[in-house]
Amino acid sequence: MERIVVLPGDGIGPEVTVEAQRVLAAAASRHGLELEFEDELIGGASIDAHGTPLRDEVVDLCRKSRAVLLGAVGGPKWDDMPVDTRPERGLLRIRKELGLFANLRPAAVFSALTGASSLRPEIVDGIDLLVVRELTGGLYFGEPRGRALVEGQREARNTMVYDEHEIERVARVAFESAGRRRRHLTHVHKANVLEVSQLWVEVVEEVARDFPDVELAHQLVDSCAMLLVREPKRFDVLVTSNLFGDILSDEAAMITGSLGMLPSASLGEGGIGLYEPVHGSAPDLVGRDAANPLAAIGSAAMLLEHSLDAPEPARAIRDAVAAVLAAGHRTADLVLEGETRDVVGCTAMADLVLDNLGLDERDGRS
Repeated sequence: MERIVVLPGDGIGPEVTVEAQRVLAAAASRHGLELEFEDELIGGASIDAHGTPLRDEVVDLCRKSRAVLLGAVGGPKWDDMPVDTRPERGLLRIRKELGLFANLRPAAVFSALTGASSLRPEIVDGIDLLVVRELTGGLYFGEPRGRALVEGQREARNTMVYDEHEIERVARVAFESAGRRRRHLTHVHKANVLEVSQLWVEVVEEVARDFPDVELAHQLVDSCAMLLVREPKRFDVLVTSNLFGDILSDEAAMITGSLGMLPSASLGEGGIGLYEPVHGSAPDLVGRDAANPLAAIGSAAMLLEHSLDAPEPARAIRDAVAAVLAAGHRTADLVLEGETRDVVGCTAMADLVLDNLGLDERDGRS
């Protein structure tokens, strides 16, 4: 029995997470995996209930689990709180506490959705790239940081710091990922002006010696942002720092047509993984059964693949999603202007995925 901690979080997080959990449980069961789920609070929901975005008890529970399935954190209700006490601090802390140093964000276009991108179909058709983002260092965690009044002027400071171990371990994850794909890795940096990026170039080159079958290229972050829009199919795996990865992975996600389609995995040295959709809490959709659960369902598939070493049920989930989309079913975010589609809600979309898995988790039939 494998324990999965579920942190639904805020906004549409609980709505999409419960659907992802249904699909995960059904796919795992069919392939002989026994899962035990335990729900806990994070983010704004934890602030409202306990006065903190993440309790120590929840961190301990996550450490003892096989994986964590997370929904989303944050929302306007908590926007006026001090930065260090906002819901997002709970997410940053869980990443840090679990040692989740590598964030994997795939961006692939389902053939049925090539028209949903803001780019021309011939540019996006066939996109299948992976952004590997360093997750626990850089500007988001570096010290010193903070605000001060200096000679009558308000001043704010953040510090970008990386050591060679932090760079080496995420580079290895990226090279290993590229080795399982098309064997091309692009390191994204700003070495023309940043000493930190110069160290990244050195360390990535050193790690590359252990992966002679993977072709390595270096790309400045500004030109990479341009190329992602102009020639996205040229990329296989990209590896970069926390800040650059945060920005570029969102750009790559939108190229595919909708943030509602993109899953992610955050991996650490201890073997535990945290899996979450990248779309955020979307407070305007709460309670309307209008959220797209497919990114959360895709995150569940990544959980199977990376934390449970179960590629077959992961593949079955992705194939089921592709079949649902090919049949013309859409959540509202995937419908183009002027299209006539079968628009379904969050729960109905998950039901369709279950149907295409050959399972009916609702009554136990298969």
